[in-house]
Order: sequence, then structure tokens, then C-alpha cells
Amino acid sequence: MISRRDFLQATVAASAIYGASGVGNWSKLAAQQALTQDDLLQFDTFGNITLVHVTDIHGQLKPVYFREPEINLGVGAVNGLPPHVTGADFLKMFNIAPGTPEAYALTYPDFAALAKSYGRMGGLDRVATILNAIRADRPDALLLDGGDTWHGSYTCLKTGAQDMVNVMNALKPDAMTSHWEFTLGVDRVNEIVEGLDFPFLGANIFDAEWDEPAYEPYKMFERGGAKVAVIGQAFPYLPIANPKYMFPGLSFGVREERMNEVVQEVRDAGAELVVVLSHNGFDVDRKMAAQVPGIDVILTGHTHDALPEPVMVGGTMLIASGSNGKFVTRLDLDVQNGQLMGFRHKLIPVFSDVIAPDKQVAALIDEQRAPYEAELSEVLGHTDSLLYRRGNFNGTWDDLICNALIDEREADIAMSPGFRWGPSLLPGDAITREDLFNATSMSYPAAYRSEMTGETIHVILEDVADNLFNPDPYYQQGGDMVRVGGMGYHIDVSKPQGSRITNMTLLKTGEAIDRAKSYVVSGWASVNEGTEGPAIWDVVESYVKRMGTVSIDPNKSVKVTGA
Repeated sequence: MISRRDFLQATVAASAIYGASGVGNWSKLAAQQALTQDDLLQFDTFGNITLVHVTDIHGQLKPVYFREPEINLGVGAVNGLPPHVTGADFLKMFNIAPGTPEAYALTYPDFAALAKSYGRMGGLDRVATILNAIRADRPDALLLDGGDTWHGSYTCLKTGAQDMVNVMNALKPDAMTSHWEFTLGVDRVNEIVEGLDFPFLGANIFDAEWDEPAYEPYKMFERGGAKVAVIGQAFPYLPIANPKYMFPGLSFGVREERMNEVVQEVRDAGAELVVVLSHNGFDVDRKMAAQVPGIDVILTGHTHDALPEPVMVGGTMLIASGSNGKFVTRLDLDVQNGQLMGFRHKLIPVFSDVIAPDKQVAALIDEQRAPYEAELSEVLGHTDSLLYRRGNFNGTWDDLICNALIDEREADIAMSPGFRWGPSLLPGDAITREDLFNATSMSYPAAYRSEMTGETIHVILEDVADNLFNPDPYYQQGGDMVRVGGMGYHIDVSKPQGSRITNMTLLKTGEAIDRAKSYVVSGWASVNEGTEGPAIWDVVESYVKRMGTVSIDPNKSVKVTGA
């Protein structure tokens, strides 16, 4: 008799062959080289439950360009497994032809050229159109928001995220979880949460003083004649990756034992389908899926991965829906007598030139932006280079930021955090204030200037590298590698902590960094309270205006081995 695990694994294999997941459909569209809204939204309704997943929107109300990573390394047992596959290897793995719409949406090769053909992606008015179509087909579909929603743009910063709250409310989510939301400050978060029409879930968020849950851990829904439990899992490492003084009194963590308890609790309460709405990051969720029995689906977020197929870990299905509003996932499930019997999945690409905007949501977006239009559209300069951020190591947006920090703050070395958020700009584009804030908007923007010894710099790089490349996913606590300007180094990702970083070199002299010598270092987004300095957007604006047109030379200062 076939096991449930083998059955679901076979379902994934069949979906890749027959297009139940959407990949086969995309390949057909690619052959036609013509996209229509009906094609993108086409879906063969299945089973009795529909989940719709969006995540990591990062304040992006309007369509954007967003280049997927060139380097996304996996270490240890996950080396070479999705999502740690990029470019041509990704296309081969998922049987996608180069130059096609899905190649543009999911990978980086020829990004600038393909962007001119296929246009921007995302826009919450287009997402609304997709939701309308899904709800017309399945009126009780569950819309689940994976967090990093109330952060990342000029208007989000200026309104304390009210713009995003207003627009997301119009989309009518059924639940959400969180990460960057807490950098608004816990008081503002609680103010927003009190007014939401849907639950703000976080089974792993505790009141540190009383050691009790601080937010709702889960929500039970009745859908298609079955009980569905949605468990929230907020970003576990908030007090490490972000300033803990902004949310005093709260503790986070993976809390695997807690997840075990909550899964058992919802099963005991009659849940026939258990869904974890997670902001752990893909590899943390992959480990949690293997460690915690009883989870049917993990809707994963934080690491911005977009995968056209589910990844199975035993009987648990991991779904990755990208970022910045580029994709909407539809997952139809057949749940009978407490068992998940099968599914259909589609990662829907939100091509903004193909999918018509919903008029009401478009008007609401324009209303949020109207008071700021003059500032948003002000041109600060232009770029001759493709500006992007996403990737394990230096991206050109952060190269630009590092150049600005070195010049404007008279520093030897610059550091820019390894953030994943921030849309891309094409060569020849104007750099507007909106573009600048899309790459820098946050609540702790001070650009510090201080002296650090070579030893301190080495320790910082080693600590960040371990957050990214520790072979145990539960110790991967940050974003991508800190970006460094004015300095080169070698990194062997296979080495243990403390011995990954070697050959640190000061680029302007070619001399080796002396661990006993002090260097002037400028950076931004320090998690330390009381950090002083001008806001990073003011630093970069001054630099861009002075340069007029920026050009970013290819960055060959980081040599990577051990992958």
C-alpha cells in the first residue's frame, strides 16, 4: 500500500510533468511567447480547500523590477537543493527555457534586456485582480500574508505603515505573521493589530517577563467541510537581526518544542489540515518540517525565494512565494477524513503589463501616495548600471551605498547590511527619491562613522558569515553577507566560524588589513541604541546629486570558495 509521503511525492512529480503546478502551463506560454491575463490566471480547481499566499511585499504598492539572486549558496546537506540553485542551473532543474517570461521572473540572466520585453512585476492592484479571480472560483479561499509587509518604502515610513495597512485591509487577508513590522516599535504594532479584522499570528512570540504568549498562536477555520489550523511563526531572530530596544519585553526564537505543542493542540481540537504561516526562512523551515510531525503545509517567507514547485520534506509541503509582490501562490488541497489526499499548486507571476489593475484598489493606492507624489517622483540622478541588491554577496545597490559612505563620510571602509529587500533599477533609469527609499527606508537609518581595528572588522565579518553559512539552519540568524566597500577579502564557506574570512585587503592601497591597526569605517542600520549620524538616504542623495550619473564597476573584491 502506498504511503501518504510517497503519494504526495508522486503528486509533485506528476505536477512537474503535467503542469498541475503551473510550470507546464508556463512552458506552453513560453513557446507561444504571448502572455494573457486568462493564461496567467488559468487554474483547474481541485479538492475542497484553497490557500493563497503572499509574503515579503516590503511596502511595494506599485509594480517594480526585482532581479533574483545570482548567488544563493547552500551549505551542508542543502548544498545544491532548491532554493540554493540559480541562473542556468535553476532553469535546467525546472525545465525552463532561457529568455522566456518565467526565466525573467525567476532568475537573473539577461535581466535588464528581458525586463525591457516583459516589464515590471507586482503591484497590489494587480494582486487584487488575481485574488478576485481566485475568490470567484473558490469564494472561501484563505489569503495568508507571510509578513515583512509594513516596511520598505517612502510612504510606509512616512505613514507609520498606514498606507500598507489600508491597502492590505482592502485585499482582506485571513491571517498574517511578522518580522520587520516590529521595527515600527511594539506600541505602533499593537495599535495596528488592535484595529485589524484578521489575526496577527505568532506562536513563537512570548512576553519575556511572564513567559506567556504575546499574540495569538493560531486560528482555526472551517473550509470545504474540513477544519484548517493556521499557525503563525514570526521571524525567530528579531532581537539579534533588528534593534531589540524597539520591542522590549518580547522574546522570539524558533521554539521547536512550542511548535510541537501547538501542532498537537490544533490536532486535538480537530484540525484536519495544519498550515504553518512562517517567516523563519526556507532552510529553517526545512529543518522544522523534518523535526516537527503533523504539519501538512509550511508557507515559508523571509528569504525571498520563489520556487515553481513545492519542496517535500517527508509529508510536509514547503511553498515559497517570492517577494515584492512579484508572485501570488495558489494551492488547492483535497482534504478528506483528516488526510491530505492531493494538491494542485501554481506560482502565479504578477506581470503588471498583462494583469489589469483592480480599479478600486488602484484608486486606494493612489490615495495613499497622493500627499507624497512630489517627493516620490523627484529625480536625484541617473544610473548607467543595473542596480540590484539580492544575493549572498555584494549587489550594485549596496556598492553604490558603500561608495557614498566612503566619499561623503570620509571613510576607509564602508559596510552596508545584507538586506534582501529593495527593488532594482535598469541601466539608463532615473534614480528618484522613491527608488532611494525603496533601498534604504527603515526606522534606524543613522550612518555612523567610527574607528575599528582590523581585528574588529574580522570579527564582524566572521559573525555575519556564520549567520549565513552555519551548517545548522537554526543558527542562520541574519540576511545575506554584509556588503563591504573599500576592502576585499576571501571567504571559504565550508570552514567553521572564525576561520572563514582571510586575505582582508584595503583596496585603495592594496595593503593587507592590519588587525592591530585602526581604520575609519562608515556604515548604517546599526542595531545599537543611540547610534549617531545622518540618515543613510541623505548620505546617498548627496552623493548621487554630486555625481549626476552613477556607474558601478564590477565588484571582484570578494573571492568565494568552499561552495
